[in-house]
Amino acid sequence: MRRDFSKKISPLLHFSKANEKNDSGIFPAMKKIFSAVLILFLFHFAFAQEKPLTQTEYVKRIYALQKNPGGRQDLIEIIRRIGIGFELTDGLRGLTRSKSANDEELKRALEEAERRRQNPTAAKLPSQKEAMEVLEKTRKNTLAAVEEMPDFVVKQQIQRSAAYAGTNNFRNLDKLIVAVSYRSSGQEDYKVLSLNGVIQENSKSKQSYEEVGGTSSTGEFVTVLATIFKPESEAKFNLIDTDVIRGRRAVVYNYSVTRDKAKQRVTASRYITDSAVTGMKGKIWIDRENFRVLRVESEATELPEFFPIRTAKRVIDYDWVKISEEKYLLPSLSDVRLTFRENSKVFETRNLIRFKDYQKFGTDVIILDDDNAEIPTEDKP
Repeated sequence: MRRDFSKKISPLLHFSKANEKNDSGIFPAMKKIFSAVLILFLFHFAFAQEKPLTQTEYVKRIYALQKNPGGRQDLIEIIRRIGIGFELTDGLRGLTRSKSANDEELKRALEEAERRRQNPTAAKLPSQKEAMEVLEKTRKNTLAAVEEMPDFVVKQQIQRSAAYAGTNNFRNLDKLIVAVSYRSSGQEDYKVLSLNGVIQENSKSKQSYEEVGGTSSTGEFVTVLATIFKPESEAKFNLIDTDVIRGRRAVVYNYSVTRDKAKQRVTASRYITDSAVTGMKGKIWIDRENFRVLRVESEATELPEFFPIRTAKRVIDYDWVKISEEKYLLPSLSDVRLTFRENSKVFETRNLIRFKDYQKFGTDVIILDDDNAEIPTEDKP
């Protein structure tokens, strides 16, 4: 990911002491065991007695987010753990959007809780054994697909915007149409075809985002998935939820890869070019039936303290496309966000990227009438 700062943007148990009269020590040991078992039993009983969140409780908590935005993750974890005991209406969906600053993770957790309320069996979390099997099958399938990736070209429709960090109130900056050539060796070449609807003639065409300026990103096709699943990355996974992505039942995991294993590079350019090697963490959605990745959320970790870019995040949706009559799972939409500090203000940039018209390598990429249309941003359940 790169951010060019050349543009000014204005509009993120206590055990008692052993009984000295009991020389054998058996009684104190039994007492400890009994106490431990009793506490574990009471804990399990209390947890089992937790009831689903009521509508009144939910509304109270969602309003509280305005004063304490940090409570968002606690609310998400509560919803995932105990579920909801009320019907999720369009009114409650609207309230959630407005009071949570349209938080995507909260919305998805709430929708899955509603599906689990309606059909507990279908939305049941897999066992630990099944969760591990899903991961291993997905690892095998993903790495095999990386090796079998063909050479291709694809058109990127890019909508770039900016906002004060944390407001989610983005203002459009520009639109790009970019032709990307991908080779199975991993090489990616970018050529800007159109800027704000103006065709870039061959003699003036830009070969990279840097020459156009603004935020850019690469690596959506292979790099992110390969980094997560290759054995040498030693990624840590944790099952957190189930979900539905484009009508497909999915299992959701948290993952993390340390900096020395991920070796992800984030670059910032303004007066000078500076880059940092980072780790990565996020969430990954895996199809429960065919063991392929449907969505990845990724965030740079271990960023240096004084690095200009403070956060670097992206979401990539994958879908099936045909190239020379063969089907491949490739990116369909990517949402890239960077935050940076400029003087006393913190800004956030957003690149919304739609991938269109995958074709065999060497095919000319042609701009169509609808390529400059707005990219839908609402992910409907």
